[in-house]
Amino acid sequence: MRDCITAFLPFGGGVHTKQTAQELLGNDAIEKVFLLVSSDIDETIEGCEKLKIDNLTSSNTIKTISEKSDSRYTLLLTKDVQIKFGYFAFERFCNVAGDTGAGMVYSDYYEVKNNDCKKHPVIDYQEGSLRDDFNFGDILFFDTKALKKASTENYEFAGLYDLRLKVSQKRPIVRVPECLYSSVETDTRKSGEKLFDYVDPKNRKVQVEMEEACTAHLKAVGAYLEPEFKEIVLEDGNFEVEASVVIPVRDRKSTIGDAIESVLKQKVDVDFNLIIVDNFSTDGTTEVIKSFAEKDDRIIHITPERGDLQIGGCWNLAIHHEKCGKFAIQLDSDDLYKDENTIQTVLDTFRKEKCAMIVGTYQMTNFKLEEIPPGIIDHREWTPDNGRNNALRINGLGAPRAFYTPVLKEIKIPNVSYGEDYALGLNISREYQIGRIYDPIYLCRRWDGNSDAALDIIKQNENNTYKDRARTFEFKARQRFNGSK
Repeated sequence: MRDCITAFLPFGGGVHTKQTAQELLGNDAIEKVFLLVSSDIDETIEGCEKLKIDNLTSSNTIKTISEKSDSRYTLLLTKDVQIKFGYFAFERFCNVAGDTGAGMVYSDYYEVKNNDCKKHPVIDYQEGSLRDDFNFGDILFFDTKALKKASTENYEFAGLYDLRLKVSQKRPIVRVPECLYSSVETDTRKSGEKLFDYVDPKNRKVQVEMEEACTAHLKAVGAYLEPEFKEIVLEDGNFEVEASVVIPVRDRKSTIGDAIESVLKQKVDVDFNLIIVDNFSTDGTTEVIKSFAEKDDRIIHITPERGDLQIGGCWNLAIHHEKCGKFAIQLDSDDLYKDENTIQTVLDTFRKEKCAMIVGTYQMTNFKLEEIPPGIIDHREWTPDNGRNNALRINGLGAPRAFYTPVLKEIKIPNVSYGEDYALGLNISREYQIGRIYDPIYLCRRWDGNSDAALDIIKQNENNTYKDRARTFEFKARQRFNGSK
């Protein structure tokens, strides 16, 4: 297995790249090594050839790589980090690619952070793995024929994303569940701090390109939906109140009182209530809720009869309650409504747009309600004309969410505690319009007690796999939906 791989490495002049390049050059499987440089770097590495690029993820760079690679396989390092390859790693990449007919192969890896080496498993790629931030690790291993056939559009930022989407249309993308290399980690932020990178306002131009690439992919595979929606009739149904705020809660003694108060102070032109599903709290949360309920009959305090309910199940219990209103509005037990006009703003939007669901805008705060980066999350990619297609790419739909209850009762909510709202939004958007509120109406508090403040890699992978699976379900449903038209 000699001279079958051409390798491409981003090079900023660092010693770590020299070490990686030398390891590559010393292996019989490597035919050539190219250094990808985006600035005028005079320094070079003996045995390597420099290629000037604009940026690592552009279409121009992908085309350059495609033109320069004449080997059977192409290895692309996607970060300027030091890589140490495992024993017979190149042979393993080649064998898996050949045995499976994969267009692209990636693998688990060891992550070296502060001289501590840990396994970093990644997750399997599936049809719903449309997130542009899907973690393949630092090495992408292509069958060069598949690479050359997957010509990308003229993207400044989305070229690499567009490449893997096009590769996936013709050939499998395969994960090797083995650590084939070690990577030195430089991004030491907690998982909760990385969570909102994809909606960073600085990345807006990037987001637009990613949406274009994803939309083109959906059209190519028959999963794109035209902006044609089923209308709802808001006058349908007989409800005791117009709106219900729904709070599922377990063990949030320190925050539930603030959440309740933010609901009770709302100024609304119709009757509303607050349904709290207290899922067997043990820390005093129950007593806090009771203290409020004794003073205000708008509060409906429910304790489930069964013990297998996650957040989604608690929502199902609330919306099927006889006192649930025509519209159900979300509030997490950690969070608050921004001011006394949140419910009214949501109801006005329902009446104006006659939609089945509304996605709001929220502001990130710390526990003291002081704004923290990235500040306001408005999800402007959730547009009326293409939002439900782009929703298959992004990793969340915004907050608060609000629903036309009859539709919610029909669809049901997945009984899980992560991603249930996302899966539900995808399902609803297949046929119904999603209304939008772009002014902040919700405060999302980040603190050490948040369920996703600092997750280990196993839990992160579990969460991402679930959302990818929800996307896959919806992806296939939309293909079937289009086929039945």
